[in-house]
Amino acid sequence: MLIVHSTRTLLVRQRTMAANALRAALSEFGIVAAQGVNGLRTLIEQLKAPSEATVSEVARGALLLLVRQWEALDADVRALERAIVRTARGDEAARRLMEVPGIGPITASATVAKVPDARVFRRARDFAAWIGLTGRGRGTGGKHRCGPISKQGDRTLRSLFITGASAHLRHQRARGVKDPWLRELLARRPYKVAMVALAAKNARIVWALLAKGERYRERALVPAVA
Repeated sequence: MLIVHSTRTLLVRQRTMAANALRAALSEFGIVAAQGVNGLRTLIEQLKAPSEATVSEVARGALLLLVRQWEALDADVRALERAIVRTARGDEAARRLMEVPGIGPITASATVAKVPDARVFRRARDFAAWIGLTGRGRGTGGKHRCGPISKQGDRTLRSLFITGASAHLRHQRARGVKDPWLRELLARRPYKVAMVALAAKNARIVWALLAKGERYRERALVPAVA
C-alpha cells in the first residue's frame, strides 16, 4: 500500500504540473476559466473545438499533447484511488479512522500503511509533530508563544490531513457549524488557521484510536445560542 500511495502522490503531482502548464499557456491567448477540475475541463473543451479557440494550429497541437497527458494521468490516479478505497474498506483499523470527521479512505489507508504501530509515539502530540502539524515554539522576554506549524516530517500525511480538514470545514460552513469548539475557532481565527488546527486535532484523535484500539465517539454537541 505504501507503493500504491507513493505512486498516486507522484501522478497527482505530475497531473497538477500538466494542468498548470495548460492554464498558463492558454492564458497567453486570453483564455481563462475558473479554478478547479470543472474549470480545467472547460478549457479543454474550448481547446478541442477549433472554432471556439483563438489558438493557432501549431500551438493547439502542442497543447493537445498536454491535454492527453493530463487525461491519462487523471485516469491512472482515479484507478489507484479506487483500489485504495477498496482496501481501506476491508481494513478494520482504516474503517475506524474513517469514522472521524475529515478523515476519508485515502487518509486512513495512508496512515495505517505508514504507521503500522502508533505506539512508537509516546503521545498524540508526538504523532502530530511527526506529521508536521505542531507549531514552532518561539519566545521573547520570558514569554513562550506557539508559531506556525513546522511543516517537517511526513509531507504526504500532512497534506492529506489538511485537505480532509478543509473539506470538512467547507461542509460545516455550508450546513451550519454544530461543533462548539469548531464554531468558536472559526469565529476568532482565520479560516486557514482553523483548518490547520482541525487537521492537528484529527491527527491526535487518529493516534489515540490506533494506539488504544478504540472507536471514535463524537462528543455531545451544545446547540448554538440564538
